[in-house]
Amino acid sequence: MSHLSTLQSSSDFLSTTTIIALTIFFSLLCACIIIGHLLEENRWANESITALLLGLCAGAVVLLASKGNSSKILVFSEDLFFLYLLPPIIFNAGFQVKKKQFFKNFTIILMFGIFGTVISFCLISVGAFLLFNRIGVTSLNTQDYLAVGAILSATDTVCTLQVLSQDETPFLYSVIFGEGVVNDATSIVLFNAVQSLDFNNIDAMISLKLLGIFLYLFFTSTILGVVAGLLSAFIIKTLYFGRHSTDREVALMMIMAYLSYMLAELLNLSGILTVFFCGILMSHYTWHNVTQSSRITTKHAFATMSFIAETFIFLYVGMDALDIDKWKASSASAGTFIAVSSTLFALVLVGRAAFVFPLANFINCIRRRDGSNIAFRKQFIMWWAGLMRGAVTIALSYNQFSNSDDKDTQDSALMITSTIIVVLFSTVVFGSITKPLIEAVLLRHAKPNVSDATDIPSLDDLRIMFIENGEPSDMGENQQAAAGPRRSSLRLLLTHPTWTVHYLWRKFDDRFMRPVFGGRGFVPFVPGSPTGASDEASRT
Repeated sequence: MSHLSTLQSSSDFLSTTTIIALTIFFSLLCACIIIGHLLEENRWANESITALLLGLCAGAVVLLASKGNSSKILVFSEDLFFLYLLPPIIFNAGFQVKKKQFFKNFTIILMFGIFGTVISFCLISVGAFLLFNRIGVTSLNTQDYLAVGAILSATDTVCTLQVLSQDETPFLYSVIFGEGVVNDATSIVLFNAVQSLDFNNIDAMISLKLLGIFLYLFFTSTILGVVAGLLSAFIIKTLYFGRHSTDREVALMMIMAYLSYMLAELLNLSGILTVFFCGILMSHYTWHNVTQSSRITTKHAFATMSFIAETFIFLYVGMDALDIDKWKASSASAGTFIAVSSTLFALVLVGRAAFVFPLANFINCIRRRDGSNIAFRKQFIMWWAGLMRGAVTIALSYNQFSNSDDKDTQDSALMITSTIIVVLFSTVVFGSITKPLIEAVLLRHAKPNVSDATDIPSLDDLRIMFIENGEPSDMGENQQAAAGPRRSSLRLLLTHPTWTVHYLWRKFDDRFMRPVFGGRGFVPFVPGSPTGASDEASRT
C-alpha cells in the first residue's frame, strides 16, 4: 500500500512539473506575440530577439528561484526540436515560397547553399583543428573537428528575412531564404555523413566517400519530397474529399506532409529537404485541388504553426542557455570561454566571407552579358544574413558533445557552452543591428518603384521568343516576319537559360503534369469553388 502511494506521489509530481513547465512556456509565447506586435515598428528589435531575451529572463528567474541549482524547466531535447518544431517551419517555408523567384535564382541558391556551406565546413574544421590545441582544448578527435565545421555552418537567416520584403527586394529575399533552407539541410547532411564514417582508418578515399554520402542523401531526400507532394495531389484530386468534408482534405495535407518528414528520417535521409520540396509540390498542385475554404484554412494554419514553432525554439534556446549544469561541468575559466567562443565566431566570419564574395563575383562574370550583376551592397547583405546561428547549431552541438562517454567531459561541456555563447551573441547583437543596417545599405540606394523582379519576361514574351525559333503558332505570316530572324534553340538556351527552362517546364507542366495531378485551373468537385487565381498570383 505504501509502495502504491509512493508511485502515485511520484506520478503526481511529474505531472505537476510538466504542467508548470508548459504553463510558463505558453505564457511566454503569449508575451512574445504581444511584445512583438508592440515592437513591430521598432528600429532595433524583432520577434526572434524578443523571444530569446524573454527566454533568458525566464531562465534567470528560475535560476534565482532554485538558488542556483538549476534553470531547467524543460530539458533540451533533440527529438522535440527535430521531430516536432522543425518540420512545420521548413514545410511552411516551401509552401509559402514564391516559386518563380525561387527557381529563377535556383542555381545561385544551390551554389551558396551547397558549395558555400561545404567551403565554410572545410575552413571551420581546419581552423578549429589548428587553433584549439593552442587554446588548450586537446581531447577532440578528427570526427569532432569535422562535426564542429558542420555544426557552425548551419545559419539562421530569420532576423534578416523579417526585415527584407519579398516585393521590394525579391532577389535578395529569395536567395537568402533559399540558401537558409538548403544550408540547414546541407549542414545536417554533412553532420550525418561525418557520423557515418570510420575515422580510425583515414585514407585518400575518405573525402570521396563523404562526397558520395552527401550526394546520395541530398538527391534521394529531394526525390522523396517530390513523390510525397505528387502523391498527395493525386489522391486529393482523384477522391474529391471536399464533397463530404473539408476537414478531411486539410488533415490529409498536414499528415502527408509530416509523414514525408518521418519517412525521410526513418530512411536516414534529410527530412528538411524532403518536407521542403513536399511543401513546394503541395503548393503547386495539391493546394489547387481542395475547396476554397480549405485553401484559406491551410494557408493560415501552416503559417501559424510555423510561427509558433519558431517562437518556441527561440524561447527554448534562451532558457537553455542558462543551464547551470553544463557551465559547471566545463569548469573552464572565463578566459577559456572567451577564447574558444571568439575563435569559433571568427571562423564563422571568415568561413562565410570565403565563399559569399568569391561566388558572387564568379556569378557576376558569368552573367556580365545581361547586366544583372550582384552589387557589392547585396553581397554584403548576403554575407551578413548568414552570420547568425540558431537552434539547429545548438541541437547538433548537443548531439555531438552530450553523452560523450569516450570524450573528455569538460571539453565536451565547453564546446556546448561556447556554441551557446556564439548563438546568443550572433542573434542578439547582430540580429538587433540587422534592421538599421539593411535600411542604411539598401534603402538609401533603392530606386523608387523599381523591383529586381522586372527582368522576368511574361509568358507571352517567352512564347514569342520560341515562335521566332520556328515553333508552330497561330500567328500569321506577316506577324512571324515582323518578329525578326529565327534563332536556334541552343542559342536561346545559352542566352536566356532561366527563361528558356521556365518556358519549357510550363509547357510540360500544362500538357502532362496538371491533367494528372491537378493544379492551377483545376476546379474541385464542390460547386461554387473559385479557382483562386488571385491567390496564385500573389504566391508565385
